[in-house]
Amino acid sequence: MTANETNSVEPIKKIRIIVADDHKLFRSGLISLLEDEKDFFIVGEADNGEELVGIYFALKPDVIVVDISMPFLNGVEALAEIKKKDKNVKALFVSMHDSEEYIYYAIKNGAYGLISKSIMKGELIYAIRAAYEGKQYFGSNWPEERIRELINRFEFLTGKNEEEEHNLSPREKAILIGIGEGLTSSEIAEKVRLSKRTVDAHRTHIMRKLQVTSLSELMKYALKFIQIEKKNANPF
Repeated sequence: MTANETNSVEPIKKIRIIVADDHKLFRSGLISLLEDEKDFFIVGEADNGEELVGIYFALKPDVIVVDISMPFLNGVEALAEIKKKDKNVKALFVSMHDSEEYIYYAIKNGAYGLISKSIMKGELIYAIRAAYEGKQYFGSNWPEERIRELINRFEFLTGKNEEEEHNLSPREKAILIGIGEGLTSSEIAEKVRLSKRTVDAHRTHIMRKLQVTSLSELMKYALKFIQIEKKNANPF
């Protein structure tokens, strides 16, 4: 390569990234992994949703990598706040949960992907680059056709259950939302200012009212309930 050819090489376009996760050890490890990539530039980090919203517009990232379950504002709530001013935000959710219920939840809230915290590095890198390019990625087991089938199935189930009335109390609804957000009983207890034991008792009562017999079924209903509540709050 000649000197002129060397001088004409364009610099690598950096993908500007914010990482938001309330677990410092995981966040630091994730940042360390991403910094190994020549085309990644970590412009900031946050340990809760409020902080993420606060730094987003100042740092102007290309992609935000966000934990769904965070204090103050969770990942979904933080994304909703950002979307009020920037509808083009590209968010990739990371979570301990990557079941189809959570994938649907992520899609309905405008995320470009949801990946498990146990994902391999190569797939994580691929997911971030896909989000940067405006493509969705939910794992190698979720091609576009399967994603469409999932959306259609959950849309049908959500519509089917939308008019159901189970006489949940306001407190039970708050706990159900916490379940759908992936919070532990202790985290829900702190949020609604009850003891963990009381939250667990409410969980049992909720399952009885909804006539569900497993935590998986309860989670499915909780995610549907969150979508219905959002639709009722913002009908237009």
